[in-house]
Amino acid sequence: MSFFAARLARIKPSATIAISAKAAALKAAGKSVIALSFGEPDFDTPDNIKEAAIAAIRGGDTKYTAVDGTMKLKEAIVAKFKRENGLTYTTKQITVGTGGKQVLYNAFMATLSAGDEVVIPAPYWVSYPEMVLLAEGTPVIVSCTQETGFKLNASDLDAAITPRTKWVLLNSPSNPSGAAYTRTELKAITDVLVKHPHVWVLTDDMYEHLVYDAFEFTTPAQIEPSLYERTLTMNGVSKAYCMTGWRIGYAGGPEALIKAMGDVQSQSTSNPSSIGQAAAVEALNGTQSFIPAHNDIFKSRRDLVVKMLNEAPGLNCHTPEGAFYVYPSCAGLIGAKTPNGATLKNDEDVAGYLLESQGVAIVHGAAFGLSPHFRVSYAASTELLVEACTRIQKACAALTLREAVTA
Repeated sequence: MSFFAARLARIKPSATIAISAKAAALKAAGKSVIALSFGEPDFDTPDNIKEAAIAAIRGGDTKYTAVDGTMKLKEAIVAKFKRENGLTYTTKQITVGTGGKQVLYNAFMATLSAGDEVVIPAPYWVSYPEMVLLAEGTPVIVSCTQETGFKLNASDLDAAITPRTKWVLLNSPSNPSGAAYTRTELKAITDVLVKHPHVWVLTDDMYEHLVYDAFEFTTPAQIEPSLYERTLTMNGVSKAYCMTGWRIGYAGGPEALIKAMGDVQSQSTSNPSSIGQAAAVEALNGTQSFIPAHNDIFKSRRDLVVKMLNEAPGLNCHTPEGAFYVYPSCAGLIGAKTPNGATLKNDEDVAGYLLESQGVAIVHGAAFGLSPHFRVSYAASTELLVEACTRIQKACAALTLREAVTA
């Protein structure tokens, strides 16, 4: 009998972390590596947020807090939801976790029983199906191709829902594709959900503020108020506020669900960092002026990367609405021969080839549930992005593409 729990056989390690670790090891060994595999802003945490954390330390705000968040932070979150999303919550409807990932995990652990289904559009963040599996649920994956802008359409969602469906998980803007639903597109999705009163909605809005080209962000409970009582709206300070290491995520939802999630957290990690929470209060209540300034830079980087990747033989890169990722198709590279005579059989081979031949670390599409693609994070300096994309162009140009072999 194995010493390890059977549930471990249901999951696999995070591909994004694994590839970033491999890139770091190659860099430590002296290879010139550009890592575009991390989902992390390259901007520093704004000074006003840092100062709030320092003040909390000096003020002795270093003790345990309430398990699922301080009252000050919950009040700031309530105000944020009202101000930015038109959603009215009380503090009893707010939970705070150690990053958005814990909030999602708590929700699944509190609600899923063996066989319960969670509909997850692909491409998806690598952790979604793994967390469902850990909670003994069943991920139901619905492919959303580049032809649909990597977005779930209403008919496919309707077809995926069964009597065992517990949740539909939506992420807009998306990691890894950057796709974001317009108000009209989201209304079509919520119209389907209204027809299925046993299905709850878990929406990951972590990239809410990272949208471009005058895109207007909306969230499901805002679009369809009748879904309010069965929607968990998750967000956090990691991306827009450049606070990935501070580990603060939060959500608003029905009071009974929030209490159940708090019970899970009370027997796992207990409260998030008191210092991180104090910093998050300032992030939500303080100046937001740096966000549009950052977005202007992100947009210019997006446009640069899309242009340069589309100039690489065999690649086809869609322009996303938000986040800081692009998700190019590498279908044109599948079957190609490398200068060493190896055949690129899938997008994992493509990722390995780019890393080994040119020192560019990206994440293969199979990790996100939709191939043949790969994810590029453009949360890096313009200079690094130009160099990385130039290297990708060189790597692609060095291949003998399938069409040329056939000819």
